[in-house]
Amino acid sequence: QVQLVESGGGLVQAGDSLRLSCAASGRTFSLYAMGWFRQAPEKEREFVASISRAGDRTYYAPSLKGRFTISNDNAKNTVFLEMDSLKPDDTAVYYCASTHNTILLTTLSSYNYWGQGTQVTVST
Repeated sequence: QVQLVESGGGLVQAGDSLRLSCAASGRTFSLYAMGWFRQAPEKEREFVASISRAGDRTYYAPSLKGRFTISNDNAKNTVFLEMDSLKPDDTAVYYCASTHNTILLTTLSSYNYWGQGTQVTVST
């Protein structure tokens, strides 16, 4: 099994930055990619960013590219999400996910394992 634990969420002001972390443990050897999704109240869970564990492939939601940056430390089985210039509509629960799949890495259904989520709230 694989376990994912997110951290780094909190309450910030618009324009601030946050860095989220997600640590994977368990049977991580065969995982190909890790990603971030978010879900705001009364909205569907949406793709944010993903990265292959080797770090050679990255994907971003078009509306977030340029403000959000995904990176990883494969030796520690950890993925990060750097969020800059945060806006109130970035408020959501952010979920870390991982997958054995090598394709469709922006699609929710491609991911096999999920963390519990961490709340990010951006105030005006």
